Amino acid sequence: MLSNRVLLLNQNYEPLTLCRARRALILLYLHKAEMVESYDGLYAHSQNLEFPIPSILRLNYYVKIMRRDIPLTKRNILRRDNYQCQYCSRKHVPMTTDHVLPKVLGGNDSWENLVCACVECNTKKGNAPLKKSGLRLIRKPKKPHFFTFILNNLGQIPEPWRQYLFLS
Repeated sequence: MLSNRVLLLNQNYEPLTLCRARRALILLYLHKAEMVESYDGLYAHSQNLEFPIPSILRLNYYVKIMRRDIPLTKRNILRRDNYQCQYCSRKHVPMTTDHVLPKVLGGNDSWENLVCACVECNTKKGNAPLKKSGLRLIRKPKKPHFFTFILNNLGQIPEPWRQYLFLS
């Protein structure tokens, strides 16, 4: 119950981060945040009090944040592409990363040039450019936004959060 995830919003309702319910209750107790939504039927109990478990909190003050860059790693490329081959859309097979424009032809290591590929498609493509290999990309690779990258790893997004994450 105290490990439930809570969406933390800035004073202007911009999504900041996710935190645990325990941290959210501390923010509420210290009057640093106000509750926007709570989980139905979930309460934290003390000896004399009962607190609803927050689902969404809004800070009482504005926090200027520097947007964090997501490091370009093989693991993050695979996570961005949801562990799905970007050529044949297979999942649950051994995956690797592939340069859309191979390095020998001037390709670089960037979010826009690296994709998740199964070993079979990666071998088939080899060092050929995409047009000559006969393969097509399912979607164009791009650099993920920090917050959407975090949300992709969440799985199911609670319905009350959707309006604050611009998903409804």
